[in-house]
Amino acid sequence: MKKVLFYILGVLAVLYLLYFAFITFVPYSEGTRTGELIKFSRKGVIAKTWEGEISQGISGAQIFQFSVLGSDKEVIKQLQENEGNYVKLTYIERYATFYFWGDSKYFIKKVEEAQSPHFRDR
Repeated sequence: MKKVLFYILGVLAVLYLLYFAFITFVPYSEGTRTGELIKFSRKGVIAKTWEGEISQGISGAQIFQFSVLGSDKEVIKQLQENEGNYVKLTYIERYATFYFWGDSKYFIKKVEEAQSPHFRDR
């Protein structure tokens, strides 16, 4: 009886590790988004995560929500410095997320300053 229980627990542990490895190393998509950085904050009760939003439209109708892993210190610093400005974000979309990574499936890997499309002629 104990042997069967250990086999079942072992199989469940291996399945969880395979799922974790799949989510970590296999991206669903990669791309860029450009918009005005309107929110960037650290939130959470048990696990603090970095969450943000960019507005991709004039009225704010198109909001792109994203997360940043806590280990990406340079990305966090660049986002904090550019709040309220136009930025170009390079992201990786994952199939799923874990509560300690963030709320969104979109994870920012690179931040570049961008020019606003509304004020190009000025």
